[in-house]
Amino acid sequence: MLLFPNAKINLGLDILRKRDDGYHDIETVMVPVPWRDVLEIVPAQGESTTLTVTGRHVDCPTEKNLVMKAYRALEREVSLPPVDIYLRKIVPDGAGLGGGSADAAFTLRGLNELFALGYSDAELARVASGLGADCPFFIYNRPMLCTGTGTDMEPIDLDLSGLTILIAKPRVSVPTAAAYSRTTPAIPATRISDIISRPVADWQGVLKNDFEASVFPAYPAIAEVKERIARLAPLYTAMSGSGASVFGLFASDKLSPSAAELFADCDTLVATL
Repeated sequence: MLLFPNAKINLGLDILRKRDDGYHDIETVMVPVPWRDVLEIVPAQGESTTLTVTGRHVDCPTEKNLVMKAYRALEREVSLPPVDIYLRKIVPDGAGLGGGSADAAFTLRGLNELFALGYSDAELARVASGLGADCPFFIYNRPMLCTGTGTDMEPIDLDLSGLTILIAKPRVSVPTAAAYSRTTPAIPATRISDIISRPVADWQGVLKNDFEASVFPAYPAIAEVKERIARLAPLYTAMSGSGASVFGLFASDKLSPSAAELFADCDTLVATL
């Protein structure tokens, strides 16, 4: 079985409060984007499940990789035969794009289909929630309003089709825990769900990512990438998640195909949504 786990971006991210358990309540809208890894799951040639990772270097022991964790989590619930899993990493990590979470969620989806397990999306999302905050989103893989720690999700009516997206990730990474430690939680005057009901061209300056205020001073390369994207006159630009990637949304005829050349120092995607 061949699968193509895609990335996501955050359209705005409000950090509302710190919880008693040490985590934070947030509100954000997550949207799938067409930057994809390649995942293949086949019956094992041997007696044990294996994971082979190629492409971008992933400094992670096999059993701690989210793909293997996803297999083990499902194996604890239902008897699974061994499989050989091949993952080609294309989406950059440490980018706020959810690449590893997507790989885990697609592993669950693939195993469910391959072995006709009969799990519903809600049941797969339950399993995925034990793997990471972004993982359940990729089970549904559609625009979602995410609240709580990010795992409480509500489908949202949002159509960005026809827009062009530019994503640029400078070659720095932002530890999520460190990013949260520098933030000041606050309740915004206007909810993200209300803002994105407006035309995309009205979002800039109103829709925000609370991480930018603390991440940009600590990682000026990320702030500089946002400034470069802003000079291309996007409809909207923001950092995704806790960084380090920044994206711009453009009307389809407003971004030159050569724009990616301006970001040769970054990992870059230009695509039509």
